[in-house]
Amino acid sequence: MLHILVKYTSAGITLNENANPTVRTDFEGFLNKMIPENDSVYVHTYEGSDDMPGHLKSSVIDAELTISITNFHLILGTWQGFYFCEFQNSGGTRQLVLTVYS
Repeated sequence: MLHILVKYTSAGITLNENANPTVRTDFEGFLNKMIPENDSVYVHTYEGSDDMPGHLKSSVIDAELTISITNFHLILGTWQGFYFCEFQNSGGTRQLVLTVYS
C-alpha cells in the first residue's frame, strides 16, 4: 500500500479520470462555483480571499490517499491518475509524505 499525505491545509490530493484534461478544468470550475472566493460568509480572511476557500476545498477533496501496490506497481484503473490540488492562488512550497506499507 502507498499512503500519500499532503502536509498543508489549503491543498489536497485525489484520484480520478486522467485521460482527458477537461476533467481537471471541470473539477476546478465546480469547486470554484461550490466554494467561491470573497464570499461574505467567511470570517477567516486574514490571509487573503483564497485562504478559507482553500481550507474548505482541501476538506472536500481530502489531504490523503491510499493506493494498493502489487509487484511494485500502483493498482489503478485504466483512466485513473492522481491530482495534486493547490487551492491558493500563490501557494508556497508544498510537501508530500509518501509511506509504503508491505
